[in-house]
Amino acid sequence: MTFRAGRTLLLTGFEPFHTHPSNPSAAAAEALDGLILPGNLRIHSVLLPVEPHPARARLLPLLGELRPDAVLLTGLAAGRPQVTLERVALNVMDFQIPDNAGQTYRDQPAEVAGPPALLGTLPMRAMLAAWRAAGIPGDISNTAGLYVCNYVMYHALYILQTQGRAHVPAGFLHLPANAEVALAVAPDRPPLPYLPQEELTRAVRVAAGVLG
Repeated sequence: MTFRAGRTLLLTGFEPFHTHPSNPSAAAAEALDGLILPGNLRIHSVLLPVEPHPARARLLPLLGELRPDAVLLTGLAAGRPQVTLERVALNVMDFQIPDNAGQTYRDQPAEVAGPPALLGTLPMRAMLAAWRAAGIPGDISNTAGLYVCNYVMYHALYILQTQGRAHVPAGFLHLPANAEVALAVAPDRPPLPYLPQEELTRAVRVAAGVLG
């Protein structure tokens, strides 16, 4: 990208939810806040609530007022063995567990006026290559689920389109569990694969560096 002053990467993570005592996406976002990446791209980190409508209400002014040059949304996908980039967000809310307000949505649109699906615009292949060069296994996922992660990805892309800024690289990165999340699993449940938080934060940093 061409250098200019004041370039910003909006990096989001989520608060803890469900039975998880922490959220590795929040820890990574907090650790990387304010970091200057190559190309003079400064990370501006924000934590989102695990509730769809309040998350959108938090996201909308950030995209409008901050006008970031890139958007990297992150969340927890407990059970996945490695970091994954999401290809597509679906215009559906169908929660298997309640959100942090205790609400469960079934077969509802994320945005009544929106298209059925929106494709992420991150340079995913370049990010996979950067992870491999850094010794970080990763992959592309074709489902972001139908929970708040998918909702936030859909609305970030939809808001950017309605602002006439569909050219802005934007998308979602799912992180596996960290040790704290894995240790909190009940003894009668299958164990979770996990990575140390430092490695998860490094994966987010490497992916973000591609956007510089």
